[in-house]
Amino acid sequence: MKPVRTFLRTAAVVLGLWLQLGAAHAAIDPALLKPLTGDDSDARIAAVDRIAALGTDDARRVLEAMDNDALYATPSGTVLVVDGTQAWNPATGKTGPVPDDADGVIVNNRIRGEVETALAGLQLFSRDRGVRLSAAQNLLQNADPSQMPTIEKALAAEQDQDIKAILKQVVAVAHLSSPDAAVRRAAVAALADTTDASLTPTLQRMLAKNPDGSYVEPDAGVRAEAVRTLAALQRHQSLVDLTGKLFYGISLGSVLLLAALGLAITFGLMGIINMAHGEMLMIGAYTTYVCQLFFRKFFPGAIDAYLVAALPAAFLVTAAVGIALERLVIRWLYGRPLETLLCTWGISLILMQAVRTIFGAQNVEVANPSWMSGGVTVLGSLVLSYNRIVIVVFSLCVVAAVWLLLNKTRLGLFVRAVTQNRRMADCVGVPTGRIDMLTFGLGCGIAGLGGVALSQLGNVGPDLGQGYIVDSFMVVVLGGVGQLAGTVIAALGLGEVNKFLEPYAGAVLAKIAILVFIIIFIQKRPQGLFALKGRSVE
Repeated sequence: MKPVRTFLRTAAVVLGLWLQLGAAHAAIDPALLKPLTGDDSDARIAAVDRIAALGTDDARRVLEAMDNDALYATPSGTVLVVDGTQAWNPATGKTGPVPDDADGVIVNNRIRGEVETALAGLQLFSRDRGVRLSAAQNLLQNADPSQMPTIEKALAAEQDQDIKAILKQVVAVAHLSSPDAAVRRAAVAALADTTDASLTPTLQRMLAKNPDGSYVEPDAGVRAEAVRTLAALQRHQSLVDLTGKLFYGISLGSVLLLAALGLAITFGLMGIINMAHGEMLMIGAYTTYVCQLFFRKFFPGAIDAYLVAALPAAFLVTAAVGIALERLVIRWLYGRPLETLLCTWGISLILMQAVRTIFGAQNVEVANPSWMSGGVTVLGSLVLSYNRIVIVVFSLCVVAAVWLLLNKTRLGLFVRAVTQNRRMADCVGVPTGRIDMLTFGLGCGIAGLGGVALSQLGNVGPDLGQGYIVDSFMVVVLGGVGQLAGTVIAALGLGEVNKFLEPYAGAVLAKIAILVFIIIFIQKRPQGLFALKGRSVE
């Protein structure tokens, strides 16, 4: 029995290969090709639609030949695709010399437009998902009832659920032109489940009036269904807008949080007005740029890992710069806020000029790693970019790390002791000078991490930090000086308020409104959202 089973299995494989070979060279029915050479434009257009509905490579080749004026025909009615001196017969699949009596098939503008539309529909059968998705989205804007056989065949063969959903919408849009009111009404009702706001103008045109006062859509039932579908689309679009504002508000708040977190330590815990804090962000961003150049030159195969190396590098570089500033300059200015402000402002100018000298005055580009490129689509049309999602998560991780450092480590205990009562801490043996140095370095290092995040959102330039220094101070003051929880709430809150105000007031007026609100709030509650506790406050 085993030899019999082996024979049957072999025979089945041979038969399958033979069938596949036959399908690969399957000919197009001459009856479909013959009208292409006639004089009746309607018959030729119908033939184009039927050939496109085949969805095969041979069908695409014939239509491309028509579009490129490479389709020929002999007096006997044989249709040929000519390429140089060779002619391919789509009815037999054979290739040979071009017959002497073959003449080019004339394609007028009307037929050419139908051929181009049919070729666009044939992209639905591409092996490339991106090509099929693009073709489906294009058809959604220009669906034609004549393409229904092609679309329905593609819908039946499509396995990707996203493309399948779009094709269902295409079918519904194509049915909006049906002469049957019941079909149009069913199509409008089917579009109520769509999430594509681009269909709104199509439905609005159905409710518009002609110059004579009559409706574009004559059937009252279809118009009523269109009103309900438009209401559903508007509700969905409102949800998309709200979700988008919430997400981008959190994203902006996360950037503000990373920018302000280091300042919350240097200003909130140490009382130092550091106007060079924005330049710590800039140094962190340029450190990321240098890491990218290093990986491109020495490890091009691992270029996506440059960001992982940039995080500790940026922290260490900016922390070292901060420690140097504290030891050389700031340690002599404690208790003198005006001199500290002026001195750190001068330091910020020096740092910006140093960066211009080293890297040039032009912005430099820091590319996102491939794993941070693109985004995830939610609610049908809202794209949440991966780089912003990563920054939100990263900012929360940094906040958690700072909280653990301040509350669960010996350094954090000393920092809190010095913040609450410097003299008492000094009396019990806490090295206050060393703690000041490390705390300032920590605040600058966190700012460097913020610079890494900012480099993933846009170009990096010498003036990068100037746009965040005022916002950072607003976050710290609003949240409460020295309060980590207040800094988090203030940063996220300001980010959300800014994103909700911008569509109505514009970016400039939104910032002015926020600044006025903070001034009024501080007048009523000078300690901010959370008051600092300790004997030094008393």
